[in-house]
Parts: sequence; structure tokens; C-alpha cells
Amino acid sequence: MKKIFFTGILLLFGAAGFSQANFRRGEELFMQNRPGEALVYLENSIAEDPAHAQAFLYLGIVYEQLGRIDEAIAAYRKILPRAGELTPYVAANLGNAWFRKGNAEYAEQFYTQALEADPVYASAYLGRANARVKAGSLKDATVDYELYLSLEPRSSRRPAIERLIALIREEFAAAERQRLLAEEAEREEAERQQRLLAEKQRLLDEVSASLQSSAEGSQGLSTGIEDVEGYEGEFELE
Repeated sequence: MKKIFFTGILLLFGAAGFSQANFRRGEELFMQNRPGEALVYLENSIAEDPAHAQAFLYLGIVYEQLGRIDEAIAAYRKILPRAGELTPYVAANLGNAWFRKGNAEYAEQFYTQALEADPVYASAYLGRANARVKAGSLKDATVDYELYLSLEPRSSRRPAIERLIALIREEFAAAERQRLLAEEAEREEAERQQRLLAEKQRLLDEVSASLQSSAEGSQGLSTGIEDVEGYEGEFELE
């Protein structure tokens, strides 16, 4: 009985050790930027240990590097509820994958989840800003870009981001100017219409008064044809 129990422990630790060996080799190749070679080791690692969050994270990134975006999304989604301290990174990478697929709405959703787990995760602010630009939420995107720059003041992306922020603000300023001009034009048109209506009413009042005056002045000039005169005498024939 003791021998069976001891054999079971050996098998358990042997499997765990083999899983760790796969992960370590997969991680090594991943860090060497050799995704094609890392893939099999990372897949073996999570097959043997389905709760290995870091292996899932690496595997998702490898899938992305190999252009297998749907498989990357599946890997990230599978481990996200159990990612623990890796939650911000898994969620942000899931946002990246959805962004690459062109779904800005889902991308923003997962970047936000990453920031809920880590409110100072600079890369998630940058990713969400990009997703918001793609979705047309430019004001919110500007806020995220500024937060990113405050967290990464020496970012190599700073010049490009600052130019983009300036362009967005100029676009909003131009739109505001157009809005004000449109409102002014609308107000002027309303005033013109009011003046036209007032002038029309004045002319109608003048014509009405003139007609009334004419009617009063013509009462003594009646032709008298309105009544038929009667004749009570007899006709005399000559």
C-alpha cells in the first residue's frame, strides 16, 4: 500500500516536473523571439497544467506573432478568469488581439478591464486611446493619451502622440467654429424671416385700411338698382 502511494507521488511530481520543463523551454524560446519553436512547448505546458496563467499568456502572444489571432483570443479568454496577478496583462493582450481584428468596441472593453485591475498600467491607456480613436471617441481618446504620457513621460511615442492630440484639438476647435457659424447663420435667417413676416403684415394692414376707406367714401353714389319700384296707377292708351 505504501509502495502504491509512493509511486503515485512520483508520478505526480514527475508530471509536474515535465510540465515545468516544457514551460521553461517554451519561455526560453519565447524570450529569444522564436515563436514557432516556442509554440509546441507552451501548448504542452498548458495541456499538462491548465491553470498555468503565464504559459497561457505567452502562448497567446506566440499565436499573435504567428498571425493566429482567433487562437490567441481563445487562449486569453480561457485563462482570464483565473489569471490572478497577470489579469492586467492578459486583459490588455486580449484588447490588442481584438484591435488587430478591427473590433474597437471589444478592444476598449478589455483595455478597460486591464485598467480596473491595474489603474497605472500605461500600455492599457495607450491601447484604449487607439481603440477610442478608431471608434470616433476622440475626446475620451485624448484623455487616455494624456494619462499614458503622464505615466510614460519619456516614451518614444511622445512626439507622435502630442501631434495627434494637437490635431484632435484643432479638429474640435474647427468643429466648434463651424457650429457657432451655423448657429449665427440660423439666427440671422430667423430674424430675416421675422422681418419679412412683419413687413407682409404691415402691407396687408395698409391695403385693408385703404379698401375700408374707399368703401366708406362710395356710399352716396349708389345707382339705386338694388330695389324695384312699384306702380299702382293704370296705363292710359292714347
